[in-house]
Amino acid sequence: MQLYNSLSHKKEEFIPHTEGKASIYTCGPTVYHYAHIGNLRTYIMEDILEKYLRFTGLDVKRVMNITDVGHLTSDGDTGDDKMLNGARREHKTVMQIAKFYTEAFFNDCKKLNIKMPDVVEPATSCIDDFIKVISSLIEKGYAYEAGGNIYFDTSKLKKYYVFNDFREEDLAVGVREGVEEDGNKRNKADFVLWFTKSKFDSQELKWESPWGIGYPGWHIECSCISMKNLGEYLDIHCGGIDNAFPHHTNEIAQSEAYLGHEWCNYWFHVHHLNTNSGKMSKSKGEFLTVSLLEEKGYNPIVYRYFCLLSHYRKSLVFDWDNLNNAVTSYEKLIEKIVPLVSENSGETDSKAYEMLMKNFADALDNDLNTSLAVTAVYDVIKADTNAVTKLALIRKFDEVLGLDLIENAIKKANESENDTIPEEVLKLVEERQNARKEKNFTLADEIRSKITSLGYEVRETRQGTEIKKI
Repeated sequence: MQLYNSLSHKKEEFIPHTEGKASIYTCGPTVYHYAHIGNLRTYIMEDILEKYLRFTGLDVKRVMNITDVGHLTSDGDTGDDKMLNGARREHKTVMQIAKFYTEAFFNDCKKLNIKMPDVVEPATSCIDDFIKVISSLIEKGYAYEAGGNIYFDTSKLKKYYVFNDFREEDLAVGVREGVEEDGNKRNKADFVLWFTKSKFDSQELKWESPWGIGYPGWHIECSCISMKNLGEYLDIHCGGIDNAFPHHTNEIAQSEAYLGHEWCNYWFHVHHLNTNSGKMSKSKGEFLTVSLLEEKGYNPIVYRYFCLLSHYRKSLVFDWDNLNNAVTSYEKLIEKIVPLVSENSGETDSKAYEMLMKNFADALDNDLNTSLAVTAVYDVIKADTNAVTKLALIRKFDEVLGLDLIENAIKKANESENDTIPEEVLKLVEERQNARKEKNFTLADEIRSKITSLGYEVRETRQGTEIKKI
């Protein structure tokens, strides 16, 4: 697999540190508000990456943090804590806010078929780990105390700006909220590892430390959570492009200073979702959520499909016309699969299967080209082979794509047939399903016989119950 590495600025063959395994760390949400669909584009593409690595046979372990303390309104260590702002906005405690929006985030992920990471670790559960690493950085001369806070000294590094091929607007986020810079820093690029004095009075969450009562900086959290769960060597670090600087830059600085060796081999950055007025952002006070899409009648899976039609390293423009075009395209794709779901007898054509599978793998091996991977689904539908082979391929592809293709095709086929199926038969099918749930299989068989006598066949498939006229 060739994957673009933001650190080397080129496509590279993905070779994991340990043969047969892959470790992935993904920056999780700061849970002070709902995730907007721009945030979720990143998680969708990370999900595709993880699922494809598993698809190729690798044993994958993915870790995600939950930021529930320490992330200020400016990534340059100034402004208010975002969690505190969320608590004030809703007149709740910080932990109440964290719990509510963590659950909301994973509910959105479920609707978008985004797999739950193997490990989800909130920052507030790792305070001892932060203190241990910060203490070591002080001992090694990479960190210093000033104004009651602990800072990382970027002047001690041979190279700090490791992601230096991005455009200026991708990098200039240090004081993006228009607040004053921190005068305690020795160097402008230095960043906070532990706060004590700064914002201390209003901070709800704080802990004892060797430097006084306080709380961790945002950047140290991801480094420690990754090292705690994935060890000293990380294969792939994922995140949105706006996290490349300063967040990921700072992660590399502190992690490698602490470890004394290179830390992460591959950096996977997903570019912005833009609207006609610019990048989608919570700070503007207007953003789109999965719930809003549902309220407007859109299936969240269609948004996932919309994202897959574009490459993850290109900015994607969202507007309702573009989403409606994706709806039309998705529905046509489902309609093309519908005729296949009733033709599922026969044997798999192994030669056609291998050839068509190669097209799909080639697309994703080429820097996760999801648009070509979707095209590979159309190639299967048009291929000169039987329905059994086509369904087997589409089902396998969808382990990665997560578009519910066969499930929705069966649902559509059943809806079409249900328009003409007598009410008596539909009622019996429902009674049979209830009997099966109650494990009364004798009754279920009796009801099946009644359905057959009325001229219909009912059977269970991996995708659900099918009803057909005999």
